[in-house]
Amino acid sequence: MKHQHYIELEETFGAHNYKPLNVVLHRGERVWVWDVNGNKYMDCLSSYSAVNQGHCHPKIVQAMNDQSQLLTLTSRAFRNDQLGPLYEELCTLTNSHKVLPMNSGAEAVETAIKVVRKWGYQIKGVAEDLAEIIVCRNNFHGRTITIVGFSTDGSSRAGFGPFTPGFKIVPFGDAGALEAAITENTVGFLVEPIQGEAGVIIPPPGYLKEVRSICTKYNVALILDEIQTGLGRTGKMLAEEHEKIEADLTLVGKALAGGCYPISAVLSNTEVMSVLQPGEHGSTFGGNPLACAVARTALKVLLEEQMIENAALMGTYFLRGLKKLDFPLISEVRGRGLLIGVELLPEAGPARTYCEALLEAGILCKETHDHIIRFAPPLVITKEEIDWALERIESAFTKVG
Repeated sequence: MKHQHYIELEETFGAHNYKPLNVVLHRGERVWVWDVNGNKYMDCLSSYSAVNQGHCHPKIVQAMNDQSQLLTLTSRAFRNDQLGPLYEELCTLTNSHKVLPMNSGAEAVETAIKVVRKWGYQIKGVAEDLAEIIVCRNNFHGRTITIVGFSTDGSSRAGFGPFTPGFKIVPFGDAGALEAAITENTVGFLVEPIQGEAGVIIPPPGYLKEVRSICTKYNVALILDEIQTGLGRTGKMLAEEHEKIEADLTLVGKALAGGCYPISAVLSNTEVMSVLQPGEHGSTFGGNPLACAVARTALKVLLEEQMIENAALMGTYFLRGLKKLDFPLISEVRGRGLLIGVELLPEAGPARTYCEALLEAGILCKETHDHIIRFAPPLVITKEEIDWALERIESAFTKVG
């Protein structure tokens, strides 16, 4: 089947809720993917950080194949022999007390909202139906009705109201604004350690540490959305480790199964998670044995193959190389680990044009907010591969600019 025919099938029979680059991928290995015509590309998006361990990691694929021949789904009506071990391993790796498994990042966010609200009523003593959760401007936590209701992105909200009440919005990176917004009804503060979809926005040094202190002072649950920043992406297992703090709830997903299966999790302290009783929350597929077996192996290879350390080293190298690019239309290059944003000056034109030029050069990445390009390759990338990419990035930028 021809490349263009695949595109026509999508456009004819699919909802038009995405605007992908016109490459039709067929196969992947490590940092590389091949299209249906056999052309090879370096993946510098990693499926929005879901493929941290690289495409089709053989050990993860083997775990998926092995478990799929034993048992794939029981629902939570029964126990399975993969769920408990995953709980223990996640808690040990992240210093958490309790785990609640779900399937997607948005489900993990929705779960945290429910749990923190109930904690606010039962433990903190907030009056029924008055609980407030504070979020940040330019946040991205998912696409459900509740979540887009507290987004500040007009395109995410337009036409989807009415929205769920109970949220306040403050500027990201401003601890003083957070403290000023807290009332007796505040039960949680939901924040990304680094705002990925907003353009790899890194808060000022000490921000998360100050936020942790404020939340402790006012008995507010700190919820860190590490769905994109967690599991090695920033050069630490969790991005919160850069400031040596611990959230009350940490949300992980995406790379939790190495891109091979959907799974997410809410990691929590015992007090907050203790408010949930049987029948109050759950998911048919959440915690299924196939997802758990895959996640256990995905976590194992992150550690055994030192991918987190590699993300720190190669992230520094890649960031330094991007900052040295001879291209005057770059406004700023910023990042942590292998989560990097290149912001262009307005006169450079739309970032998508550069992504299309990079596609022609053999590099896949995606624009965000019209003028920012995100570079987030799998954590297995090597120095030689980064050198290969830098040469082509500079050439493609120069060609467009």
